[in-house]
Amino acid sequence: MLKKIKKSKEFKILIEPIIHANPIAKAVLGICSALAVTTQVIPSIVMVLAMTFVLTFSNITVSILRNVIPKNIRIIVELVVIASLVIVADQVLKAFLYDVSKQLSVFVGLIITNCIIMGRAEAFALGNNPWYSMWDGIGNGLGYGYILIVVAIFRELLGAGSLLGIQVVPQFFYDAGYENMGLMLLAPGVFITIGLLIWLQNILAKQEN
Repeated sequence: MLKKIKKSKEFKILIEPIIHANPIAKAVLGICSALAVTTQVIPSIVMVLAMTFVLTFSNITVSILRNVIPKNIRIIVELVVIASLVIVADQVLKAFLYDVSKQLSVFVGLIITNCIIMGRAEAFALGNNPWYSMWDGIGNGLGYGYILIVVAIFRELLGAGSLLGIQVVPQFFYDAGYENMGLMLLAPGVFITIGLLIWLQNILAKQEN
């Protein structure tokens, strides 16, 4: 059963953007959100969920409409679809996770500018059926998401001494002279962490080959 799953096209579509064609690690896309929301883990997780929702359902919608969208206005249609889903995600967050929504501020609305979403709509959803497009959206969302969350873990832990908002570095460390790495809460901390992740992923990819 497991072998059948691994050989299925759906599994390959799902895994490809997570391991071999990660949108951040391979194409360095979506860096703005990595800079903006990864100082804490919880907002990063919420951002990943919102992004994955928009990415998956925009892929499905564009795929359903692909045969009826006039070529000369396809980008406009894609933008309308993506913007509508971003509004839905933003309103749901404001209704159910208001505090986190305030932390994310305008960055949920700026999902519409994330080139990963438009890129997958153009590169995949326009040429594949809704079922495969759904798996592509989930895979790219997870590929984007795990990088964001790993970066957030390192930034919050090293920059603030906490995880998920809970202080994990004991007070006696601070009493003994330990200081948090303020650099991790600044933009250079993001680039250093992402650079190390890209380096590690490239090493693993070479070992597989």
